[in-house]
Amino acid sequence: MRIDLHCHTHYSPDALNTLDDLLRRMDQRGLEMVAITDHNTIRGALEFHRRAPDRFLVGEEIKTCQGEVIALFLEEEVPPGLSIHETISRVHAQGGLVGASHPLDRLRSEAMGREVLESIHDQLDFIEAFNARTIIFKDNRLAREMTIRWGLPASAGSDAHAPFEVGRVYVQMPRFENRQDFLDYLAQGQIGGRPSSPLVHLISRYAKWRKCLGI
Repeated sequence: MRIDLHCHTHYSPDALNTLDDLLRRMDQRGLEMVAITDHNTIRGALEFHRRAPDRFLVGEEIKTCQGEVIALFLEEEVPPGLSIHETISRVHAQGGLVGASHPLDRLRSEAMGREVLESIHDQLDFIEAFNARTIIFKDNRLAREMTIRWGLPASAGSDAHAPFEVGRVYVQMPRFENRQDFLDYLAQGQIGGRPSSPLVHLISRYAKWRKCLGI
């Protein structure tokens, strides 16, 4: 199966994707599944999963005091603003999986950076090794090198905030039945796709502007 493991919906303050947008784009791009990882909420992920359980994985991109992480297979929302250790603990306590999202992206203030990544790598289930919105490709390559160094599965995703971004980056992996299958098969997965244009970051600003104006 082909899966995009990092995607935002209109439940994120800086994204536009609706359910219909995602389903249409997934069919166009040959994606069997997308992980919904909205900023600090699982409301959209739960709604989309309820309406199309075979197409959407419930996740959350959580802002911690030391940078962002991605959590998958969530049943309860994890609040932002906690320490990274407390956040990871809360994800694992509910049986979820947690990874570092765009951890070495030097142009994003939300990235945890190398020092934090090295300090918590033994608590992670995976590392995002290819984020389509990471402008400096070397930062993705360094994240990939960390997965090899520590023997962690490498995830990948478009980090889509608009429909045309969905599926730009994906993982090709065997179809999974549960969380452990997912983790085992992710380690065997093949990453595909290509980076988005740096201009996609303007989409996030546009989405915030629209929502501020109530459009």
